[in-house]
Amino acid sequence: MKRFVMICTIVFAFLAFAGITASAQEKAEFKFEQETHDFGKIPQGTPVTYTFKFTNTGTAPLIISNIQSTCGCTVPDYSKTPVKPGEEGQIKVTFNAAAAQPFSKPITIASNAKTPSKTLIIKGEVVAK
Repeated sequence: MKRFVMICTIVFAFLAFAGITASAQEKAEFKFEQETHDFGKIPQGTPVTYTFKFTNTGTAPLIISNIQSTCGCTVPDYSKTPVKPGEEGQIKVTFNAAAAQPFSKPITIASNAKTPSKTLIIKGEVVAK
């Protein structure tokens, strides 16, 4: 009887461990067409927009939980619904070109991806009209 209980315990532990390992391997993952966009020279007072496109190359739905920019001059908009494996999503970033100067702005993405924090960059130079 002790042997039977021990075998059952070992089998149960193995199955539980295998289940945990399998679920840990199912992760979403970003694959961006590009992670940096250079607007070049843009006129002062004219907002500009760029859309970063990505594919979920992982095995689980990709969920973006938050996107932050470093200032109010950079406004991100993104896919609010989960992006299924193999499907595409997008992150649209609008920059308000108010001050005439060079700029480089990071946009930080928080998600359930294998790499949970990802940074995109927009840059360029705002020139006076």
